Amino acid sequence: MSDTPFGFGLPPEEPEDGDEGKKKDQQSGGGQGPANPFGFGGLPGAGGMGGPGADNPLAAMFGSLNPTDLGAAFQQLGQMLSYEGGPVNWDMAKQIARQTVAQGTPDGTKDASVGPTERKAVEEAVRLADLWLDDATSLPSGSASAVAWSRAEWVEATLPAWQELVDPVAERVGAAMGDVLPEEMQAMAGPLIGMMRSMGGAMFGTQIGQAVGVLAGEVVGSTDIGLPLGPAGKAALLPANVEAFGKDLGVPQEEVRLYLALREAAHQRLFTHVPWLRSHLFGAVDGYARGIKVDTAKLEDVVGQFDPQNPEQLQDALQQGMFQPEDTPEQKAALARLETALALVEGWVDAVVHAAAKPRLSSADALRETLRRRRATGGPAEQTFATLIGLELRPRRLRDASRLWASLTDARGVDGRDGLWAHPDMLPTAGDLDDPDGFVHREQLDFSELDKMLGEAASGSAEKPNLKKDDESKGDEAE
Repeated sequence: MSDTPFGFGLPPEEPEDGDEGKKKDQQSGGGQGPANPFGFGGLPGAGGMGGPGADNPLAAMFGSLNPTDLGAAFQQLGQMLSYEGGPVNWDMAKQIARQTVAQGTPDGTKDASVGPTERKAVEEAVRLADLWLDDATSLPSGSASAVAWSRAEWVEATLPAWQELVDPVAERVGAAMGDVLPEEMQAMAGPLIGMMRSMGGAMFGTQIGQAVGVLAGEVVGSTDIGLPLGPAGKAALLPANVEAFGKDLGVPQEEVRLYLALREAAHQRLFTHVPWLRSHLFGAVDGYARGIKVDTAKLEDVVGQFDPQNPEQLQDALQQGMFQPEDTPEQKAALARLETALALVEGWVDAVVHAAAKPRLSSADALRETLRRRRATGGPAEQTFATLIGLELRPRRLRDASRLWASLTDARGVDGRDGLWAHPDMLPTAGDLDDPDGFVHREQLDFSELDKMLGEAASGSAEKPNLKKDDESKGDEAE
């Protein structure tokens, strides 16, 4: 589990006056580091990243305002945080994500609108990918359309999925912030509780916005982390990121685009035609959220002893991990279930795409290994997901799952392999990933007799009303 489950922050911007600006920034304690665990420096009106609030979470919120002037501070806070919705201020998250995208990626590339030529290239790549996949899987096409997104469009399209993923976690933390006061005090402290929850919503909105914005500069499609983040049935690629991904590989861009289209189209087939899979994965995230235990004792102590003249006290409490989730059995079980399911999804896609690409693309092996290493090194996609919900994917599981699916193809054929997605209980378990040969050669369950019994039972139930009707007619004749 990540040590900083919500500790996102953008790197400090380059000072306009070059090296002199860096020196001034260092002397003033600028930048975003451990002193600012929740990264409020990125908020509008906070003086910018590494501004005057970098060493003080309240000053970061209110700029150069004297933090002891609580009346004015709370008035400005009310203006900034008028949000009254759920546990995350998603309007703020969207705004910050768009701002992050506009800043460009570390390599200097900026976001740009996708032109008609790029859109046509993506559509043709997905169309060809679907044709190739027809030979590699029994699942039919799941791509009702193919779209080419800019990074900003990716942000807009995936925010609903991020909301579904993050809200359960944020809800627990937000509730804890408002529930620490004794019940008799809560009636008198209604505005304070509302303010605390608004602060929590702003905190999560800031962090998630930064995270999603950074992620938009790295992902190549809508399923990079093994979850369907985009709208159902839309196979999406980001041309700018696809180009950046293949820049130094020595592989023609057409082949890179086609291989990534194969992966995106394969994910779409799986999530479209295995209807229980999405809820299974997202349900595991919700199960993790239900297992979160916030250190309410520490929070109560801080609220009870909070000194308005010493706002650094709140900062110290935050740095001590007040909101650090505990490793509960519920969390471990949910994470294990999610980790195994994601490994099976990614392993299936890896095996199916390799089967489709190997005979047709000379670069198939090289691209496959590049993507595997990208996952193994924990790129921004995996790091973001790990930070948001505490999940860290183990690349060894992905390789084991890919080998298992390939072995199943050899032993049972494409139909026998894909038939395991019919029900979650039929899928391999974490133990099966440790012993793939044992699972592959295990005697397959024969449901034919059970189906026959169920059919006979259903037929018998259908005949009963007819028998009753016959008995009634006989009685009428006797009369």
